[in-house]
Amino acid sequence: MKQFRTSLAVVGAVVALTAAGVLTQHDVGSAQPAASADQGIAHLGTQVDLPAGVWTATPLVVTLPFAGTYELDADVRGRLSGVPAVNTYISARLWNDTTNTVVPQSERLIQQVIDSNAGGGQTGGNQTAPISELIHVDEPTTIRLQARRIDAVGSAVVAQIYSDGAGYTSLRYDRVGD
Repeated sequence: MKQFRTSLAVVGAVVALTAAGVLTQHDVGSAQPAASADQGIAHLGTQVDLPAGVWTATPLVVTLPFAGTYELDADVRGRLSGVPAVNTYISARLWNDTTNTVVPQSERLIQQVIDSNAGGGQTGGNQTAPISELIHVDEPTTIRLQARRIDAVGSAVVAQIYSDGAGYTSLRYDRVGD
């Protein structure tokens, strides 16, 4: 019974640290046995501010451990607001750090705020969008989430890729073939 309580205490501590953003699945994922390396998931443990007009690398990465074909799935949470008149948006994409190239067709519109109403009240919100792609790699490969903010009219007051207890940004892989 004592060992069971100790195990529950350890599990509880890991859950609490993960919820607080101290640990992410990526941090504890290295404890997986090699036989499980065909799958993995990482969670963003921080907020990433997006400057206007440039692709920004986030710390959210997964490493595809072997050559093969993989399904990549991301859930990307954007936080965006501005003061009217405003038309601003966040796009995200998957970036292959190993080859310094974009994962083809992985760019997605994450969130857009368009408001041309009179008045000075700030408008905006949070939204999560998926990215799902299939990729073939010839060697171990690191995939990273990148994002950018575009201000078409006005300027965003807040533009972030966000992650907290209300919703985490994540990146998952699953090896589906050689």
